[in-house]
Amino acid sequence: MTRLLPGIIAMAAIVLASNILVQFPLGEWLTWGALTYPFAFLTTDLVNRIQGADAARKVVLAGFVTGVICSLIGTQIQGEFGPLVTFRIALGSGTAFLVSQMIDVAIFTLLIGRVWWQAPLVSTLVSSSLDTVIFFSLAFAARFAFLEPANDTSWATGAVPLLGMGAEMPYWASLALADWCVKIVLALAALVPFRIIVEKVIARVA
Repeated sequence: MTRLLPGIIAMAAIVLASNILVQFPLGEWLTWGALTYPFAFLTTDLVNRIQGADAARKVVLAGFVTGVICSLIGTQIQGEFGPLVTFRIALGSGTAFLVSQMIDVAIFTLLIGRVWWQAPLVSTLVSSSLDTVIFFSLAFAARFAFLEPANDTSWATGAVPLLGMGAEMPYWASLALADWCVKIVLALAALVPFRIIVEKVIARVA
């Protein structure tokens, strides 16, 4: 268990920071949490590469538990328009995290024997895209309004130009697209620290 502590601590810190920073806007389409959350995928991939898939799944579960605790706390904090975390946001966040991270582990494990960059890049691109779709759909899409009928998400479902310049779509679609773009950029940037950390750890073990 001691060997898992660095990964567990890193994942818990990322999830905690993201849950706090998501409350602070960064421009019209993002929050500061969008800049920290993608590093959860880097953490999962590093643990998977260094310690294996089983260890990575345990780290994911630790992050999931941290996220659930954050959501429970958020439901008790009242903001200007009600609880900071609604049931739909909590459900979307937890479901997206658990499903996407487990998919990340599965894809990474499948590709681990190939060229070094393929496993972290492909697994992160697929899983982070899935994360975005699941979260924003469950949290804001009109078709899932039945999950929490009392929660007014009209602010998110109103039609606006996509990212302020495209075809008119629900406001949450712009939020999702902006969030996804950040994840893709950071997935590419994360290849550098992934390579450096893995090489250093392998060299130390050798």
